[in-house]
This record gives sequence, C-alpha cells and structure tokens, in this order.
Amino acid sequence: MAVVQLLLLGGFWSAVGASSMAVVTCGSVVKLLNTRHNVRLHSHDVRYGSGSGQQSVTGVTSVDDSNSYWRIRGKTATVCERGTPIKCGQPIRLTHVNTGRNLHSHHFTSPLSGNQEVSAFGEEGEGDYLDDWTVLCNGPYWVRDGEVRFKHSSTDVLLSVTGEQYGRPISGQKEVHGMAQPSQNNYWKAMEGIFMKPSEFLKVEVHHGEL
Repeated sequence: MAVVQLLLLGGFWSAVGASSMAVVTCGSVVKLLNTRHNVRLHSHDVRYGSGSGQQSVTGVTSVDDSNSYWRIRGKTATVCERGTPIKCGQPIRLTHVNTGRNLHSHHFTSPLSGNQEVSAFGEEGEGDYLDDWTVLCNGPYWVRDGEVRFKHSSTDVLLSVTGEQYGRPISGQKEVHGMAQPSQNNYWKAMEGIFMKPSEFLKVEVHHGEL
C-alpha cells in the first residue's frame, strides 16, 4: 500500500507516462481509443446530413489530431472538482475541447449502421441530461491502463464502433454510435492527454483502506 501511495500521491504524474495504477480524474483532457478498431474518439464542426443534424462524432486513426481531445467533467448540473478520481459506475460528461460541445446520444438513427446516433451537443460545455455517460469498469476506479465502456445514462446504449466508414467530407473516418449489446466494439482506453494529479480525496480513501 505504501507503494500505491507514492505512485498516486507523491507527484510522479505526467502527460506522457504513468503507472498501471494511475487513475483517471476529473478535469483531465484525454484522447480515447476504441481498442477493437484502433480509432480515437473525434469530433469537428461538421454536422450530420441526416438524423438530428447535430455535430458529428467519428473515430479517426490519426494519433496527432487535436480534434480528438475530450475534457472529463461531472454529470449535467454538477461540478466534479479537478483531480477527483472517476469511480466505476460514475456518470460523467465528455466535452469536446475544440468546439465546447458534449458527447451526446438520443433516439435518432445513425447514418451508416442504423444503430443509435451519437453526436456532440450544447454550447460552451452546457447541453442537457442526454450528455451523461456512465463509466463501466472493474474495480473502484477508472485506471489509465484499463479498458472501460461508456453507457449512455438515459438510453442505456454503449458507445461503440463497428467499422463503417464515411465518404466525403470526412473520408476514412469511422462511424461512432450507440449499441444495446455489450461486445468488443464497446471498449475504450485513455491514451494521450493531460491527466490531473489525483486530489486529497483519493489520499483519504487510501488511508481508510489501510485501517
């Protein structure tokens, strides 16, 4: 346990490397990789030509695209203090850094696969309750090296990629959608980004775990 305290609380924390025990925290800005299809969750100021007409969300193979950064925040109408570890089972919002819109889903049909549409919605980080996603993972916290699923809190679909590919104007990008059934297509992993150091909140929990 002393080793865990040193790694999580002693300042060995960077945007590049981290221990397998490092947790994902509120306020962190990350890229999320779909591990089955090797694409990063992405958005841009391009709207769907069908369905809701909202800002599209896709998967891209590029590692360096700045449009793949998402900020981790508390669920709608709440504040999650920067550095607070994300618990498994916790609802969160993912806000697209470059456009300020939140990862969103609703009962529209996705354009390629016919699954549930996933879009980016809101202005300057504020949308509605359909922006909330529950983090599904094993153990007490979402850890950097672990695979997670994101379950839409209102409609229960899982954030997924199944390989359908767009043509112009976003040629080569993969459709991201919601699926009711769990599968290998629903797994995501935190990759590149700026990870906020865990707050005193975790220190207290680690201490109590030793008693």
